[in-house]
Amino acid sequence: MNTYSGIWPVAPTPFNEDGTLDLDGMKRVLDCLIDQGADGICVLANYSEQFLISDAEREVLARLSVEHVAGRVPVIVTISHFATQIAVERARFAKDLGADIVMIMPPYHGALLKGTPEQSFEQFAAVGEVGIPIMVQDAPLSGVDLPVDLLVRMAREIEAVKLFKIECPRAANKIRALIAQGGAAIEGPFDGEEAITLLADLDAGATGTMTSGMIVDQIKPVLTRYHAGDVSGATEAYGRVAMAINHENRQCGWQSCKAAMVEGGVIASEFCRHPIAPLHPAIRARLIDLLRPLDPLVLRWGR
Repeated sequence: MNTYSGIWPVAPTPFNEDGTLDLDGMKRVLDCLIDQGADGICVLANYSEQFLISDAEREVLARLSVEHVAGRVPVIVTISHFATQIAVERARFAKDLGADIVMIMPPYHGALLKGTPEQSFEQFAAVGEVGIPIMVQDAPLSGVDLPVDLLVRMAREIEAVKLFKIECPRAANKIRALIAQGGAAIEGPFDGEEAITLLADLDAGATGTMTSGMIVDQIKPVLTRYHAGDVSGATEAYGRVAMAINHENRQCGWQSCKAAMVEGGVIASEFCRHPIAPLHPAIRARLIDLLRPLDPLVLRWGR
């Protein structure tokens, strides 16, 4: 199997009710993810609410995460920024901390400032000079198109580009084309979007998935069975969790993991900073109702 494989969840960022970082809660989040069977952990990603966190807080959270995980699993630190210089600085900081991988979206800012293919290549090449493996995040949030030809060029010409998190519409088609055109240069094709398209993406050749941290232990059997050749078993395992994943993806977003972690005593608050509104009580109740029959570790980890 590929070196880069399995389930690598995004760690949520817990806040106290007054909006300050809950650093003890962050340690519990990381421990809970490892206990769920995470093969790696990503911090400071979109599902970590990176757009609601200050630069100083990013450094605190990155340092805490790498030090607390302490090599138990690889840690990916997200470093996306429109300015190449700042992305490079963030990559150096992550490398110096001892992070294993950095994840980066192409340069964008708002709806109108979007990197061209050449500017995106140049930014990834500059980050590549830092000398830490890179996961390219191909996400709709950036609004930047990353054609397969460009991704293959990155894989072939930038030594550090190793992994690809493909979570654009019809991800399976792109993963399949990426592997067909890139061959051995595509070392770690992953999907994202809470694994809502996981079966199709595995069929296309994905070696791993980057989900939320909600039900890692329930999604992991899909990958282990699939990669062991038990496709029907993987399909059955996915059927168990599909409704919960759908509700998370379409109704809750990153707040689903926080709600489940509060329910299971992992963290004390599911607070999200303004302007994010709390989950509607009915949406939250439906989430927990969908999770309980699965008996996921998250609902009993802290109880």
